[in-house]
Amino acid sequence: MRYPIWRVGVFIAAAVWPLYWLYEAWSLALGPDPGKVLVDRLGLGTLILLLVTLGMTPLQKLSGWAGWIAVRRQLGLWCFAYVVLHLAAYCVFILGLDWSQLGVELRKRPYIIVGALGFLCLLALAVTSNRYSQRRLGSRWKKLHRLVYVILGLGLLHMLWIVRADLKEWAIYASIGALLLLLRIPPVMRRIPRLMAKKAPSATKV
Repeated sequence: MRYPIWRVGVFIAAAVWPLYWLYEAWSLALGPDPGKVLVDRLGLGTLILLLVTLGMTPLQKLSGWAGWIAVRRQLGLWCFAYVVLHLAAYCVFILGLDWSQLGVELRKRPYIIVGALGFLCLLALAVTSNRYSQRRLGSRWKKLHRLVYVILGLGLLHMLWIVRADLKEWAIYASIGALLLLLRIPPVMRRIPRLMAKKAPSATKV
């Protein structure tokens, strides 16, 4: 079975960053607390992949190329892989696998609960992302996968709680998320092809 080269490229691009960050941590290139930096980078990578995944449908509407939708599931699964690595790095580098500290951490940092809720929602989407689940759940499958909007809200809240002192970077991701949600509103999505069709003739004029 042929596998498009561009999908292989997506796989390599998504896989290489955690490996590179692990190499940086091993080579002491991430500063005095490489574990925390690794946790933060994996968390941010999860949010970015979530935004990219949400961008696939608007891009398909704008370009008419079905490849955006074909890669959407792959990106969604990579988003889940990143959040698993984020959670694992937190358990290893922050908790030190000392589960007795988890209660203390939850009291001191309640944003961990928000992140855990986001993880559980992503787990539900990852487990049901296959075609068998689509057939089994029928119309309920789409309703379940609308949890992605809840996940985005939880992810942004989780990040906001962490970076309260500097909101500039958070505001960028929140703005992108708001735009992607706006583009997914049915009336807006229906207008995109019409707007593109109107612009196409004018682009051919000399």
